[in-house]
Amino acid sequence: MTERKRIDFWLSDMDGVLVHEGRPIPGADEFIKRLSESGTPFRVLTNNSIYTARDLSVRLSAAGLDVPPASIWTSAVATAEFLDDQRAGGTAYVIGEAGLTTALHEVGYVLTDLDPDYVVLGETRTYSFTQITRAIRLIEGGARFIATNPDAIGPSTEGSLPACGAVAAMITKATGVAPYFVGKPNPRMMRSALNAIGGHSETTAMIGDRMDTDIVCGMEAGLYTILVLTGVTARDQVERFPYRPSLVVDSVADLIEFI
Repeated sequence: MTERKRIDFWLSDMDGVLVHEGRPIPGADEFIKRLSESGTPFRVLTNNSIYTARDLSVRLSAAGLDVPPASIWTSAVATAEFLDDQRAGGTAYVIGEAGLTTALHEVGYVLTDLDPDYVVLGETRTYSFTQITRAIRLIEGGARFIATNPDAIGPSTEGSLPACGAVAAMITKATGVAPYFVGKPNPRMMRSALNAIGGHSETTAMIGDRMDTDIVCGMEAGLYTILVLTGVTARDQVERFPYRPSLVVDSVADLIEFI
């Protein structure tokens, strides 16, 4: 593990780092409180594009975590920021929920199924065969294909659900066109969050619970990467990867003293 440098900015994954199945991870409340009270710039990142930042802020508040909407960076927000940069004031056919449609409206995008610039695929609990068919035909007609994140499955109380990555694979199989994924592990998502807080890669840490998304994404963005063992990746799995985090800790509670 590399020697720790001074950390002035923090990025953190949400599920598996701060909360697990809607419940706060011990120490997460104190970690967020310390960040806020010290005035340390931070963003909570999530590939979930279903909810708006305000929705997620309320959900975190219910778990005892005081994270304002402005400190939450979703794949939907990152996707909207990317499209605004690529083609300001463009048009898109969207498969997704309020988190994605709201983010696109806020950057001035028009949502339409009439010759759109982009087909944008996000998360939804009710993927529609009709909508997927329409997306396929629009892509065949020349629309560019964007997806919020590559996650193939999502959790539910009943078990796994097909997620954005799985549906994107179906559309790709039908059209021969692969999407550009904006969310993790694309380092662009972290760089855009970093820009939002005015941070620099050399003095910013990324906390995550997954080696294959959070840690590789943070590493490729040039950040100090911290793996917590409260989520997906276990300690004995770290050595299986060809890259390593800068630091491994049991939980976010171990990081409070760093602030």
